Amino acid sequence: MITKEQIKRINELYKKQVEGTLTEEEKKEQVYLRRLYVDSVKESLKAQLDNIKIVTPEEYEKLQKENKCTCGHDHCQHKH
Repeated sequence: MITKEQIKRINELYKKQVEGTLTEEEKKEQVYLRRLYVDSVKESLKAQLDNIKIVTPEEYEKLQKENKCTCGHDHCQHKH
């Protein structure tokens, strides 16, 4: 997982890149931090997708009649 400090550093390095003052060492750091960021986004997206449950219209109607949320939690009171 990427930290706020690492995101801040990515932005600092980007500004230096735009200014043309990025050193070779900073370029390597930028590549590394960007990879961490992309991997973090992928991990987060995968976790969200893994929690999606596809239901048929019949299953949806049954869940609605039982007053259960389609997100799979019995305690939900929100609307979809």
